[in-house]
Amino acid sequence: MMSHKSTRPSIAVDVMGSDKGPSEFVRALIHLNQTDELHSDLILVGKKRLLERLIAVRKSKIDCSRITLLDASQVIGMDEKPISALKKKKDASMVKAIELVKEKQAQAMVSCGNTGALMAGGTLRLRPIEGVDRPALAAIIPSKKKPFVFLDVGANPESDPTNLMHNAILGKQFAQARLEIKNPKIGLLTIGTEQGKGTPNIIKTNALLEKLEGQIDYAGFIEGFQLFDGTVDVVVCDGFVGNILLKSSESLFGFIGETIKKELLRNIKRKVGAVLSASAFKDMKSQLNPDERSGAPLLGLNGNIIKSHGSSNAIAIASAIIAAQMVVDCDMLDSIKSDISLANQKIEA
Repeated sequence: MMSHKSTRPSIAVDVMGSDKGPSEFVRALIHLNQTDELHSDLILVGKKRLLERLIAVRKSKIDCSRITLLDASQVIGMDEKPISALKKKKDASMVKAIELVKEKQAQAMVSCGNTGALMAGGTLRLRPIEGVDRPALAAIIPSKKKPFVFLDVGANPESDPTNLMHNAILGKQFAQARLEIKNPKIGLLTIGTEQGKGTPNIIKTNALLEKLEGQIDYAGFIEGFQLFDGTVDVVVCDGFVGNILLKSSESLFGFIGETIKKELLRNIKRKVGAVLSASAFKDMKSQLNPDERSGAPLLGLNGNIIKSHGSSNAIAIASAIIAAQMVVDCDMLDSIKSDISLANQKIEA
């Protein structure tokens, strides 16, 4: 069913690892068909008979000419230990999707599954790009003026200055691909903008980034209170700081939204005001909605891996697939390889 040959790029999609199950991926296909953004082929990896039934019900709303199904009998659960699960479940949908990228049958993969297993499996099977010691996980965050790329958000909790310098290159490339910014401005997250502020690692990283003048647009240090001003396009930090800040920000956005909703419904006068301000609140919700910017790439590997939240809805999954398509379209992987090579040469000179 739905097997075909095509000259279009292919994206492998692990449809079994999410909290909402494969039916949410089918809804994402419907959304992609409605928006007409997809021009790549999709290889849906999961329980084939189940997928065939789910797609058959909604066949009129899906472009089946772009879809191939690959059977996978196993699923890696969210609570499983990554290395153990990868060893035991060779026929897992995530493992098979990664393998498609390794064998170049797909140019990218998308998964909502176990983050640890995805990072471990991707690193073991695809291996880091030559010149990169460790991969980094990036996210797109809203700000006052425009979204920015934030990395590392959890792949590498303990980063040395070279890792952080590489993160700047990886973030620059993803900002060019996903946010379509020609020359992204890069900031290094620390506790003060004065020279000498920060840990020894941060001070050494700053010196390395300054050596890349002409290759990157380095804006220097950026503090936490400047993060959402929109003054830079890429913010660099280690995975420990990045993961805490990302989760704190997501929680804060949710808290603000719930508080505003609660206060507006407190009495009839406020309810009337809420109705009058409906369009403004709709715009604010759209700006802060992470579903529209879903798709965190694991950067620095010999293959494109895009991670979406386990709880992702159809819109978020569709956004992650489009993110995968964009990095493939602009040959981000080749650009990263040449950029990393050039940066390493400058540092070693």
